[in-house]
Parts: sequence; C-alpha cells; structure tokens
Amino acid sequence: MASVPFHYVDLRAFSYATEDDRRVEDALRLFLPDGFEVDRAESEGHYGDRILVLSARVENADDVRTVLDRLEELPDAEFDRLGEELDERVDENCSFFVSLSKQAAFHDEVRLGDGLTLRGKVEAYPAKKSGAIDAVASEFGWS
Repeated sequence: MASVPFHYVDLRAFSYATEDDRRVEDALRLFLPDGFEVDRAESEGHYGDRILVLSARVENADDVRTVLDRLEELPDAEFDRLGEELDERVDENCSFFVSLSKQAAFHDEVRLGDGLTLRGKVEAYPAKKSGAIDAVASEFGWS
C-alpha cells in the first residue's frame, strides 16, 4: 500500500442533548476503519445542556488510508472544491481541515457540511504550509 502524507488524522463530532448519541457515533464511524475505538468525553453547553464529544485519532498508515479513501467518495464538485480551497484548508502548522455533513454521514453518504470535523497532520519536510499544500494536492491528484 502506498504511503500516506499524514502523520495522523483526527475525527470529531458533537452529540447534543437533542441528538441520539449512537446515531452520531454511527456517522463518525463512516470514516473509520472497522472496529476502531471512539473516545467519548462529556461536556456542558452554555445553558447547562449535555454535549458528548466523540473523537478518534487514526495513526496507522493503513487506517489513515481508509479515512482518505472515504474522503475521496465526495461528489466530484465537492471534491474539486476541496482542491481549489487548499490554501484555506491547510494552516501554518501543516494541518489539513475538512468539515463534513453529520446528517449525510449517518445516511452513509460523504458530503461537505457541518457536524463532523476532520483534521489531518500533514507530513511535510521542511514543515511549511507550502510543502503541506503540495503533499495534500499530490495525494488527492489536485496538483
């Protein structure tokens, strides 16, 4: 299997008091390898309502590849949009950010939107934004 240009990928979703925690976890698991552990942390909203933070860090190259392959299932227009927005989606710390639709993910669809956050730490030597952009562009065929 080819190497991946990410040290790790973090995925995170919030389950609010009005949502079913299992459904939110199912949406997050769409992007994770089978059997992957999801961490849970309880928090409190501004008005005292419960918020469950679901997160996972994927570090193994094969598992990272699973996440990236799923990201490539975006509709063509949305996938192309990611490539066009690379300069805004990669920060000075060489992290690549994508917001994904929690609702679509629950229905086994990969779409840009709100609710799920993907942050990938890009391997770039030297660790500069321009190198990280090049690495991500090369990975997804946007170069």
